[in-house]
Amino acid sequence: MEFLFEYGLFLAKVVTAVVALVVVVSIAVGLSQKNRHSGSKGHLEITPLNEMFDDMSDAIKFAVMDESLHKAEDKRLQKDKQKKAKELQKASKKAAKDPDAELPEAKPRVFVVNFYGNISASAVTNLREEVTAILSQANTNDEVVVRLESGGGMVHSYGLASSQLDRIRKRKIPLTVCVDKVAASGGYMMACVADKIIAAPFAILGSIGVVAQLPNFHKVLKKHDVEFELLTAGEHKRTLTMFGENTDSGREKFLEELEDTHSLFKEFVQERRPQLDIDLIATGEVWFGTRALTVALVDDLQTSDEYLVARAQEADVYEVAFVVKKKLHQRLGLAAEESADRVMLRWWERLTNNTERMT
Repeated sequence: MEFLFEYGLFLAKVVTAVVALVVVVSIAVGLSQKNRHSGSKGHLEITPLNEMFDDMSDAIKFAVMDESLHKAEDKRLQKDKQKKAKELQKASKKAAKDPDAELPEAKPRVFVVNFYGNISASAVTNLREEVTAILSQANTNDEVVVRLESGGGMVHSYGLASSQLDRIRKRKIPLTVCVDKVAASGGYMMACVADKIIAAPFAILGSIGVVAQLPNFHKVLKKHDVEFELLTAGEHKRTLTMFGENTDSGREKFLEELEDTHSLFKEFVQERRPQLDIDLIATGEVWFGTRALTVALVDDLQTSDEYLVARAQEADVYEVAFVVKKKLHQRLGLAAEESADRVMLRWWERLTNNTERMT
């Protein structure tokens, strides 16, 4: 135990030194850029996926086609593009002359956003901007597709992310969530908001439960004659602590709070997917895509690529991304956060250094 204590102190010194170095670099970079024009906080990037799919198809077509046919095929493609451009120009002129004239029915639009969630669901910062931008143009004939990947995290963070997707549903705009790898716990909290959930056959879904862990060093401190005092006002201001002596009443209250959070989670999922047997699936277990389909956690088995390519045959598909150009100290902080997040995910069931309730 003494070895572990000394090792813990050594590790704490190393972590402190690294954090201090990052802070110093961040401050230096921040001061150097203080007087520079900061510009806007971010911008939207719109990628027409139909064009991207067509370009990929043309690239393969030319690669496997006999070279003697390249010139003729290229000429045909140019004629098709010119024909479409003329038709669009003709329709625009007709609308300008006679606003009441009957125009060709516009193709539906599909707006695609990507959400890669970490424990703190930090991607919600961009998601809120993307949703706001889409809602300024989308109507009930369009569709929003969210490519979602998340193993869950903090309850309040994923609650906000779910609320952002709920804005789409409240506007009666069809919402589809595609899961290629994982949408578990808080990730499934987001997915269940959708009108339709599509998952790859081996994607991981479910984990409708709540977990909280923390180490307690009270005995170690007591052995080394270190006293720890925790002063609170309010009976349940602090139920469990890392350094003080935990009590049965504190544990009981903490478990009560966990159960209440779990109940809220179940109610949220049940309201949005009433076809679920909530008692069957809200045990904290996970299901692979094919099994998830049998318990109604998902509605169909496809990859997001398969779904979007199919939609591009009948709709104009646009990928929407809100991009923020980060400064050096912000990139350093983000890199540190991502590294910590990977460690936390790896040891998800073994160790955590806080008592945040996590879905």
